[in-house]
Amino acid sequence: MFLYVVVYDTPSDKRRKKISDLLEGYGKRVQYSVFECVLDKDQFEELKFRLHKRIKSEEDSLRFYPLSSHTLGQVEIWGGPPLTSVPGSFIV
Repeated sequence: MFLYVVVYDTPSDKRRKKISDLLEGYGKRVQYSVFECVLDKDQFEELKFRLHKRIKSEEDSLRFYPLSSHTLGQVEIWGGPPLTSVPGSFIV
């Protein structure tokens, strides 16, 4: 399991809604267009496949940032919800 930070931007309200609705099924919204998703390899591949069908790559931007157990401890949060935790990991 990895924690992925998924960030997107699109000029289309319709695509934005479809992307956010899909991501809400996979993770937790931490900012308007930012989600934290705890996923195994199969879930991550499924999410990418499903998102690929909802975007226009010439207009939209979608980024996936995997956070390893090494980098989780280095995350700084100022306000907002706490970092989504990965089962079996500890954040100090």
